[in-house]
Amino acid sequence: MSTERPDNDVTGPRRRRPPLVAASVAAAVLLAGGGGAYWASTASGDGGAADGSARDKAPVLALDSVAEAGPATPGDPSTPPPGIAPGEPDPSGPPVVYRAAGQLPDGPGEAAVHRATGTVASAEVARLAKALGIPGTPRTVDASWVVGDEDGPGALLKVTKQAPGTWTFARTTPTKPCDPGKMCANQSPPEADGQPVSEKAAKAAAVPVLKAVGQDDAALDANQLMGDVRVVNADPKVDGLPTYGWSTGIQVDPDGKVSGGSGQLKALEKGDTYPVIGADAALKQLNEAGKAKGDGGKDIGGCATPVPLEGEPKPSDLQCVPSNGKRAPVTQTVEKAVFGLALQYVDGRQTLVPSWLFHVRQGTGGPESTVTQIAVAPEFVEKPTAPTPSGDRKATSYAADGRTLEVTFWGGVCSTYTASAEESAGQVRITITEEKQKKGACIMIAKELKRTVTLEKPLGDRTVIDAESGATVPRS
Repeated sequence: MSTERPDNDVTGPRRRRPPLVAASVAAAVLLAGGGGAYWASTASGDGGAADGSARDKAPVLALDSVAEAGPATPGDPSTPPPGIAPGEPDPSGPPVVYRAAGQLPDGPGEAAVHRATGTVASAEVARLAKALGIPGTPRTVDASWVVGDEDGPGALLKVTKQAPGTWTFARTTPTKPCDPGKMCANQSPPEADGQPVSEKAAKAAAVPVLKAVGQDDAALDANQLMGDVRVVNADPKVDGLPTYGWSTGIQVDPDGKVSGGSGQLKALEKGDTYPVIGADAALKQLNEAGKAKGDGGKDIGGCATPVPLEGEPKPSDLQCVPSNGKRAPVTQTVEKAVFGLALQYVDGRQTLVPSWLFHVRQGTGGPESTVTQIAVAPEFVEKPTAPTPSGDRKATSYAADGRTLEVTFWGGVCSTYTASAEESAGQVRITITEEKQKKGACIMIAKELKRTVTLEKPLGDRTVIDAESGATVPRS
């Protein structure tokens, strides 16, 4: 009987490693508990990558820096779908050290990136709308396809025309019937009654939608509840590999009907193939990144708590900062390592990149989470460039349809904003201009805003740059 273990098993005999490859500067990417952050680190990529055709042909993988954003709620149409620019963890938090519970797998010698390209066709949107039970023909609104009612009670599906075709769906129901001859306002569903459908029923309701988006073979998890609404989270397999950050979330009401959801509609295509490193080397990069994060800070030693009185906790029991200004690391146990694909932004485009998916646990009996680390051999990775600090007017994402460019950014509620574009052969530089309110008091609240710019030529493959920060703007 063979003793060779599966690639996703962290225990058992080790498989023989391919030849070791000298590494250069690595760009480490950490996604912890639904969030993600980029740190540049120097590592000696010791293992996993095999010499072959990928080493001769693969171009450098240019990772983009990512703007901070809160993690999305899967299946919640009021937030972006999971996976698009995951929220970064608090940079002031303590560093994390990951320790494997057993031996880690080597993985394959090479793997390909995957990305969605092109634009979403009306027929693709109509297929999804039919699965959701929305009557009507897709129509164009700015850079999106829209099906349904935007103003009154009913259902609304919006799909960005540009790949990956991010879609959101919401169904609203009036709390009481409309009186004849009177207009009904768009009202929220009734309060939760505490009777969500079973996991089996929720998955059955989600199947037609998943089939319409080409994810009928995805791994399903229906444990999440939002009041009396059960959420089905679907993580598709791509090229036989599990994915992280490309989930589809579908909400199912107590009556068994789909009431909301979000995901990506455009199918993924296989891109360049890269040599990859094993889980040991990836975990080392992950810890080096955490160490680099924890090395900064001023010498502010001591506790942020007065000297305790009798009977109160001792300073050793409190969360104190050592005199060297560095926080003590938190140890998490890697219980399983699986080779797969995780979402990153590459040249402003959402891309599934070969990665190690580490299933970790904090402490004994603590919560489980997934941490991902890019597995592409370090010499093929171009570290992200930190953008120049800027204000709230920095563009956070964009959508395009021909010459129409829709830019998303954060701004104040009391200012007026305009967007303009400077075009060249390879890029489009976006400038967002703010005109502040001159008189009267203003509430200091920021909100997400959109402005549309008409380009001289269709965007095509040109890169969109935020003129103020100099950073690449990711596609929405």
